[in-house]
Amino acid sequence: MKYEYQGSILKRINSPADLKGLSDGELEQLCTEIRSKLIDTVASTGGHLASNLGTVELTVALHKSFDSPADKIIWDVSHQAYTHKLLTGRAERFSTLRTEGGLSGFVRPDESEHDSFYEGHAGTSVSQAAGVAAANAIKGSKNFAVAVIGDGSFCSGMVYEALNHAGSTKNRLIVILNDNEMSISENVGALARYLAIVRAKPEYYRFKAGTEKALNRIPIVGRSLSNHLFKLKTALKNILYSSSFFEDLGFKYIGPIDGHNINQLCEAMDSAKMIAAPVLIHINTLKGRGYDYAEHSPEKFHGISRFDPHTGEPLSVGENYSSFFGKTMCSFAAKDKRICAITAAMTLGTGLEEFSTRYPERFFDVGIAEEHAVTFASGLSAGGMLPVFAVYSTFLQRSADQLIHDGALQRRKLIIAVDRAGFVGEDGETHQGLFDVPLLQSLPNTTVYSPATYEEINSALYSAFYKDSGLIVIRYPRGSEPEEAKGLPVPDEVDLFGDSAADTAIVTYGRLFFNVLRAQEILAERGVNVKIVKLARIKPLPERTFEFLDGCKNVFFFEEGMKGGGVGERLGSELLEKGFKGSYTVTAVDNEFVAHASVGRQLEKYSLSAEGMTAVIEKQVKR
Repeated sequence: MKYEYQGSILKRINSPADLKGLSDGELEQLCTEIRSKLIDTVASTGGHLASNLGTVELTVALHKSFDSPADKIIWDVSHQAYTHKLLTGRAERFSTLRTEGGLSGFVRPDESEHDSFYEGHAGTSVSQAAGVAAANAIKGSKNFAVAVIGDGSFCSGMVYEALNHAGSTKNRLIVILNDNEMSISENVGALARYLAIVRAKPEYYRFKAGTEKALNRIPIVGRSLSNHLFKLKTALKNILYSSSFFEDLGFKYIGPIDGHNINQLCEAMDSAKMIAAPVLIHINTLKGRGYDYAEHSPEKFHGISRFDPHTGEPLSVGENYSSFFGKTMCSFAAKDKRICAITAAMTLGTGLEEFSTRYPERFFDVGIAEEHAVTFASGLSAGGMLPVFAVYSTFLQRSADQLIHDGALQRRKLIIAVDRAGFVGEDGETHQGLFDVPLLQSLPNTTVYSPATYEEINSALYSAFYKDSGLIVIRYPRGSEPEEAKGLPVPDEVDLFGDSAADTAIVTYGRLFFNVLRAQEILAERGVNVKIVKLARIKPLPERTFEFLDGCKNVFFFEEGMKGGGVGERLGSELLEKGFKGSYTVTAVDNEFVAHASVGRQLEKYSLSAEGMTAVIEKQVKR
């Protein structure tokens, strides 16, 4: 089957208003066309596929029932908002998804008035929507705030803080819980499903309001009778749905609804608009809907690189830093039963699938709850285990308080494996791994390694398990090590490459080392002799670093991270304290968020490619 958009309806949709007049048959056909468009595009650009295939009907129903952008639709994480982009005037540019200068893989307000927030992390939508609803109430606006959140994000503690607060208001807030994996509310067979559909219809709420009004008019017994009927109805509903949790928080509950039935979805949304209280609509969807490969392997197609749409197979395979880390963890765990692995709903992404299978009793997926993961790891450590929490850099920053209070302060061994450190490419601003180093630089009792090679990951893990104490962080990039890594000597915490007598030095760490090697070759061809000081441990700085730099006239630090609070700034400060008299230049990301593009292009933009480094050095040396 060739997955290619050839339909005619999507071409007619330039804004959500164009959905209002479509027939039921046209809406179904539109969903079919959208799925073909999604598969075609993501196969070419990479991105999040399974989650988007699962929310096609939901998104169509949202834009048919609500009036965006006056009504604010707020997507949790927003990796499932591709259909939203197609329906809000971005269909013609959709082929540019996740490419430099093209559409982002997430919602962003500078891209469309229909995008309310920059969204890339989980558990934020209900708080944001509650704030919008409160602002609407203050202004006397009749518009709605709608939060669309997946069941996975319901692991986030922030969600419950928001529900607890918002449920105490009467604001026009609607939360749509997209349940595509775990069952949150049980139901009892056909009767429950039938009553859920009835309760979702606007006619039900009109009848309910009319009945209550009539009963309240009956002298003496009317209000009492109305209250008793309400209690009876609530008790029956709780038996059928176990939905009292949300209603105890102050939300009216509608559901569960078939998330692939547009009519039922629209009826539920129209009903929710009639209720003078916050509403939670619970829908059931299937991740990967309409594409067999994604339906059978939703985790594989959650975030996927370019693939063959005919076979579902990725176009590039092979070992990478994440998979090597996972394999190495298994090797250590086979010999030491104290070693445990923790993930926050990222088993595949962090390379821990094999570990989870081989050592299930020592593997913990805590869900999207990074704060809990760090503190849980602290507890494991207190119990005599050697815990390793594997997490993407962008998500580690969510646990800043726990790293300080429950990590470094406790003076127990706690290991954090930071995946996707540095530029991540096409995922853009919300996912760049550029902020972990400035965060970690300020923490006492903390050791940070930044390996450039697979062998250095192995070495850093050994040191973390058996040599170091306190909070230990091992950070490594997305992707694979280059071929040049295979010829390197056994790594040390700091190594010198080149002529030790050279008075110009380049200092770096992580994968930038390989760009620095190429820059060294280019400079040598142009008559500029430089030596390289390669850091494997970036906190605390190895004392030999300063020995290697002694007597240098020019020192250049290249860093794939933020300049403010980075290792380059720390080294410069310590050099100054030691009386360094030469020129010192730091090249890093300076006070800005990095837009989506390929990693190669991002390195070029910030003068972190070999050519960019060469230009920076030649300019200073000539001066």
